[in-house]
Amino acid sequence: MIGLPIILGVYLTHKFQMGWKLWIIGATTFIFSQILHLPFNIYALNHILGTIQQTIQGNLAIALLLGLSAGVFEECARYGMYRWWIKDARSWRTAILAGAGHGGIEAILLGGLVMLAFINLVAYRNYDLSNLNLSPDQLATAQQQIQMYWSLPWYDTLFGALERIFTIPFHIMASVLVVQVFTRRPGHQQLGWLGLAILLHTLMDASAVFIGSRWGGYAAEVVLCGLAIMEMIIIYTLRQPEPEANPPLPLPTVIESQVFTPTPVEETSENLEKTRYQS
Repeated sequence: MIGLPIILGVYLTHKFQMGWKLWIIGATTFIFSQILHLPFNIYALNHILGTIQQTIQGNLAIALLLGLSAGVFEECARYGMYRWWIKDARSWRTAILAGAGHGGIEAILLGGLVMLAFINLVAYRNYDLSNLNLSPDQLATAQQQIQMYWSLPWYDTLFGALERIFTIPFHIMASVLVVQVFTRRPGHQQLGWLGLAILLHTLMDASAVFIGSRWGGYAAEVVLCGLAIMEMIIIYTLRQPEPEANPPLPLPTVIESQVFTPTPVEETSENLEKTRYQS
């Protein structure tokens, strides 16, 4: 989860002959979106979700609301990135690199949390939890969680990395979609592309949450894999030629100066008469 987005960033910056600036800007945009997104979920959305009954329809509504929340905050932040931060990034390649940073930093941050949890569970694996002054219920819950963690098959621990492999293409696709707002008709923003990015973000997140809760993680990963294939098709369908650099202005033509050589005039009476009144 930490290594794969970094490898992808190295590959794209080398392939496109660009630096890390756009990758870092895309990553910063994701972090900024979460500064607003997470408090909204905690203080507003969670109260709404708590009133929804745990039925099939209710779980679907919860999944859609969570997906819509992520879509609105992240895609609007992506729009703001193009609108006010990187006004000169209007090409397919710049969108690819910014999207890789957006999805890449999400994978890195989640990978950091997974690594922290792993370190803690390694420390508590053979530790006597009764020394932590927990209540009997808390002690039983902690022991059960640690036992469940270490009893998982090794391949289940790769779900996080697999999910990021299937999710980063979405962020790249969303970045390509949002840049269409500014490139389809120069001078006229086509906000329908932003709406499409929000819609697809909602559907992707909702699918993962709902299917995972109903049929388990394996089914959710299969769906995310199918969506990733669709996203790659959209990315390459929207590929456009890179804008040509402004050609250098032609150098002014240097005209060699010509030396005027007067033609000698024969001094005759007739020629002298012609120049009699010239001064």
